[in-house]
Amino acid sequence: QLTMSLNSSTLFNEENSQGPKRNTECLESLELQTPSSFQDNPLQQLQLASQEVLEKAKKSGRSKCPRCSSSRMFYCYTCFVPVETVPTKEIPTVKLPLKIDIIKHPNETDGKSTAVHAKLLAPDDVTIYKYPCIPEYEEKRHEIALIFPGPNSVSVKDIAFHLQKYTKKGVYDNDDDCSREPFLKQAKLEPKEEEKNLNECISSNRIEGTRLKKIIFIDSTWNQTNKIITDERLQGLLQIELKTRKTCFWRHQKGKPDTYLSTIEAIYYFLVDYHQEILKENYKGQYDNLLFFFSFMYTLIKNAKCCAGKE
Repeated sequence: QLTMSLNSSTLFNEENSQGPKRNTECLESLELQTPSSFQDNPLQQLQLASQEVLEKAKKSGRSKCPRCSSSRMFYCYTCFVPVETVPTKEIPTVKLPLKIDIIKHPNETDGKSTAVHAKLLAPDDVTIYKYPCIPEYEEKRHEIALIFPGPNSVSVKDIAFHLQKYTKKGVYDNDDDCSREPFLKQAKLEPKEEEKNLNECISSNRIEGTRLKKIIFIDSTWNQTNKIITDERLQGLLQIELKTRKTCFWRHQKGKPDTYLSTIEAIYYFLVDYHQEILKENYKGQYDNLLFFFSFMYTLIKNAKCCAGKE
């Protein structure tokens, strides 16, 4: 579940080693192709906003960042904004059910990180920190979890149960309405009603005390994670592992299992599981647009590989 990435500025030249002529021919042939032409595209079922704006930007080439004036493709990975040829109003915005902190390794190449996708598409709910400049989490560990595989990691569906161990308040607290005075003194209720009200109160307090409010992701290659995960500020946090998803990332780390996801994939799949397992709601594509840039680039690179005869 760690993070790898994409350098949009080298989107094509790293996939094509046969020179500018072949590259141009390949791009011309891609104009006639769409994601649906690849039956094995695992991302084609996503409910995405129109990617026409990205198609136009691809044709016009690199453009300026409106903030730093750097030449970029699609977006600026240092300012976290779309380039001039990609109007912000044409980029979808995703509202998330909780806040997300992304801790980026200082040696992780900015242009290779998919973490910026999350910031671009869910700007109000995502914050990116460059290690070692990260927040102190100790006081709120009862409402924060960290996505990281390990011997003590739990599944998404078990979050609420395990967060109880981190709760500062017990089920009963002196400030809780349930504990101010005995139930029998509060009202004359039938025994069954007393039991029902007590259980509802306990259940309500337990849910409130174990509500996840923030999730942390580490943005780095596997070999770089040790420095971050051993930081004392992250010790004691509940760790969650996404065990059943497989990556579609084109820059997969050699020798690592295909369950190690890119940053944006990990965020997306976690939220889908969270929506179903914790919020107990049917998933209807609410977070699919988090893969707006990722799916577009996946298709470009897959097409380029096919054109180059690599697949």
